[in-house]
Amino acid sequence: MLRFTKMNGAGNDFVLIDNRSGDVHLDRNQIVQICDRHRGIGGDGILLLEKASNQADFRMRYFNSDGGEAEMCGNGARCFARFANKVADAQGKISFETPAGVIAAELKGDLVTLQMTDPTDLRLNVTLRVGDKNKSVHFINSGVPHVVIPVERIDDVDVRREGAAIRYHQMFSPKGANVNFIEKRGTTKIAVRTYERGVEDETLACGTGVVAAALIFAATENFDGPIGVLVRGGNELKVGFDKIDNQFRNVTLTGPAEFVFEGTIEL
Repeated sequence: MLRFTKMNGAGNDFVLIDNRSGDVHLDRNQIVQICDRHRGIGGDGILLLEKASNQADFRMRYFNSDGGEAEMCGNGARCFARFANKVADAQGKISFETPAGVIAAELKGDLVTLQMTDPTDLRLNVTLRVGDKNKSVHFINSGVPHVVIPVERIDDVDVRREGAAIRYHQMFSPKGANVNFIEKRGTTKIAVRTYERGVEDETLACGTGVVAAALIFAATENFDGPIGVLVRGGNELKVGFDKIDNQFRNVTLTGPAEFVFEGTIEL
């Protein structure tokens, strides 16, 4: 029997497992089974809490619902920080290693502020051939590769169809990219909808997508932070940063992380 905790960050939901003992070894099929919303627990992904191999407090491993391991997940990382506080009595500021680098988290009640790794590979106004049309898109790696596309009304976007076409585009092969559609809602506020690779569908929120969307908005509109980002799940997340020209440093993501339920599952 495998003990788990179900959590969500702004509607992005996860199964969290304490694996500090190192006894949990999940294969791709088991991950898919656990994340199945009809025959399993249900979730956008699985987070394993493990012992760190460097100077961080913990190691975070994140698996998408298709069983593939991803570099980083912003909403998952906030849940991970509160989970570490609960099961390992981690207090105040927590650090954990990920394939995207070491992430720092600060607990503030139900809210968690993440100190993100510096973004890389900023590319503005990239022409992308999708079907029989050219699209102008932006790209940034905020720990995970993200395409960002400004639109007039995100409610009118077929996120699943348009997102999938760009997510699998040869320009981003072989790993692919997440796809975010953003709508300006004010001087320092945007709304975002995200097609998430690994989930292969629209999710209610994507933390690294929120960061990518805010930074692209700041770069193209020449705004400073913080930027408020409204996600499909109904929450507003805050992205802070220092901007010098189009270089971003000291990037933070603040948002909720909530416990849902605990249980055991037989694999």
